Formats: sequence, structure tokens, C-alpha cells
Amino acid sequence: MDSGGATAITWYGHACVELVTPGGMTVLFDPWFANPASPRAPETVDRCDLMLVSHGHADHMGNAIPIASRTRPAWPAMHEMTLWLSSVYAAPDDLIGMNKGGTVETCGLRVTMTSADHSAGDWDNDAGMPRYLGEPAGFVVELEDGSRIYFAGDTNVFGDMRLIGELYRPDIAILPIGGHYTMGPREAALAVDLLGVREVLPIHYGTFPILAGTPGQLLDELADRSLGDVVVHALQPGQTIRR
Repeated sequence: MDSGGATAITWYGHACVELVTPGGMTVLFDPWFANPASPRAPETVDRCDLMLVSHGHADHMGNAIPIASRTRPAWPAMHEMTLWLSSVYAAPDDLIGMNKGGTVETCGLRVTMTSADHSAGDWDNDAGMPRYLGEPAGFVVELEDGSRIYFAGDTNVFGDMRLIGELYRPDIAILPIGGHYTMGPREAALAVDLLGVREVLPIHYGTFPILAGTPGQLLDELADRSLGDVVVHALQPGQTIRR
């Protein structure tokens, strides 16, 4: 996708998001293109300059390794995740191990890793036990034009989102709202308040019946907090925001 010099954010269902920056860089967040809601097959993804995976659950690591093997992106990730990836990924030199509070500059962008309140491992069939892939994280990406995108990853609301807002001042927040495994609409509305953002892209809902939160419920919860002027981008999978 060509952003035409703007910022283009496309949601492909679940937590799978593609960002095309004003400078033409393609960023993939949690690229599970094989999720049941996605209109795009993972095999069709032919460009990724920057790969960002928030944590090691299979529905977020998704199709990251085969996509990265084709496209060879820069891949900043939680330190322990890079240790494991180095043993299974064909381009370990492209990995950038980091941790919360760290910032790396790559592809003309600034990527800061933030906290998230969730779990992060996966099951290792060969070992017959869980595989530890480090703690969950979120990312703030500063684009070429100075605007900032906050991708929260899987998380509940937590008080230090106020610090994320104060330190990094994101322009738009990409937040889970489905509930059960992450925060739902009530908690997400508080997250919006803490972050101080005026635009939200809700994700991680509707993929399965158990992820029952909806953008309409988020709008109601925002109104209850006197935040009815916050823009909620209620996309269908495959639709794009251009800013």
C-alpha cells in the first residue's frame, strides 16, 4: 500500500494492524493475517520494513516469522523473544533486542517499548512445557512527520498509561476492547482518559464470540466520562484510516 505521503492504518481483524508511514515505510503489528476475520491471506504480504510483535501468544506472533523471512524487516522485540527468535529465524542479525522504556531508531522511525498488563508465553510441543518469551509490551512509534502511534498490545488498563501519555503524547491509540483476555470497553474508556488521546482504533474484538466488546459500547463508556468528542475509528477488517 502507498500512503500517498499521509499516514495509513489498516486493521486486518483481531490485533493485526498495518501502518504505512508518510515516508512510505510499512510497519506490521501482531501480524496474524490468518485470523478468522482477516480479508487478506498471509501469503500475499510482500512488504514489511518494521515488524513489531507485542508478545508471544500465537494469535499475535501469528504469521510474523514467514512474513519476516520473505521481507527482511528490522525487528525490535522483547529481549527474551529475540533470544528464542535467534534460534528459529533465518535472519537473526535483523533482530533488535530491547526492553520497556527503551527507544530504538530504525527505518527513519523511533520505536519505544512500553509496559502492558497481560501474559506472554506459548506452548512448546517439543519440550512439553510452556515457552517463556519475555513479558508483554506495547509500542509507541514516532513517524517521520513527528506524529506518534500507540499500539497497546494485549493489556488491561493500568495507571501508568498516564505516564505513557505524558512522556510520549500519542496522537492515536490502538487499544483492545474485546474483554475476557484483555480490557473491555469500560476499561478502554479509562485508558483513553489516562492517555489523553483524541482518536482511538479499537482492536481485539469480534474475532471469536468470547471477545464481545464493541465500538458502540466504547462510545457509550467514553460519553459517560464526558469524552464523547473522542473519535472512535470503528473499522471493518481490511478498512483503512488515512490521517
